[in-house]
Amino acid sequence: MSERILSSAGQPVPTRQVLLPWQKAGLSFTATGYGRRIPTSYMVQLPGSPRWRRVYCCVFSNSGTCYVDGPRDESGKKKWIVISD
Repeated sequence: MSERILSSAGQPVPTRQVLLPWQKAGLSFTATGYGRRIPTSYMVQLPGSPRWRRVYCCVFSNSGTCYVDGPRDESGKKKWIVISD
């Protein structure tokens, strides 16, 4: 488990940190560090789900929003479930 306490909709969720190969090598996912779907080293388990989900970050300028992919809506688009600390 991670020392950070992450939450979804104000409720704490189980969290673990799993580094990806490029993170272990000390690299950045993109050359600029910006992007719409940048994987973080964190994974969370949402209430009522046995599945661990990767936390992604949408980063532009000096601001980012961390999220996990939620279920698809009627049009087939995945919804974002925002994660905060």
